[in-house]
Amino acid sequence: MRLLIVEDEKRLAVSLARGLTAEGFAVDVVHDGLEGLHRAAGGGYDLVVLDIMLPGMNGYRVCAALRAAGHDVPILMLTAKDGEYDEAEGLDTGADDYLTKPFSYVVLVARVRALLRRRGGGSPSPVLTVGTLRLDTAARRVHRGEEEITLTAKEFAVLEQLAVRAGEVVSKADILEHVWDFAYDGDPNIVEVYVSTLRRKLGAAAIRTVRGAGYRLEAR
Repeated sequence: MRLLIVEDEKRLAVSLARGLTAEGFAVDVVHDGLEGLHRAAGGGYDLVVLDIMLPGMNGYRVCAALRAAGHDVPILMLTAKDGEYDEAEGLDTGADDYLTKPFSYVVLVARVRALLRRRGGGSPSPVLTVGTLRLDTAARRVHRGEEEITLTAKEFAVLEQLAVRAGEVVSKADILEHVWDFAYDGDPNIVEVYVSTLRRKLGAAAIRTVRGAGYRLEAR
């Protein structure tokens, strides 16, 4: 899942990005409302974490502009303000949820995951099943039959991208975009490294390479 953080408090933004990346998300950060609107309107994000007090354009206006343009990306608003009026204004402009600073990081992650599940159809059991493989996307745990397979956050994120499109070919570019981030300029072969690691843990036949196209997770 790919997230956009629009937050002008740079230390907070970096801290959130670091934590959410460790949770397996691909995260982009901008510090200006106008840039945030431009990025979010460009599509490709699964959720936007949007501060209200921003230079260039405040969060209320960013949110309203996205909704007016027909963008339905989930928006979690952050603000140092407090009070029912501010919350109502945020929700009235089209935000999906609202969190007042200071907030618990654990609560923020829970809200993010809840919004992502809601967008995916509100399933009460966010478990992806591919053959004997089961991915609990909320607990970030993987089982093959009765055996639990321990994965790092990035390994889980790569596997999740393959699992949500099980049976389809997922390109290396798609995996890079959703598991790393928009601005990733490292070696794209990093995807091959993680696929190789997943094969060692899941079995060589679990992920098939489709030459020139990408990878496909096979039901076994």
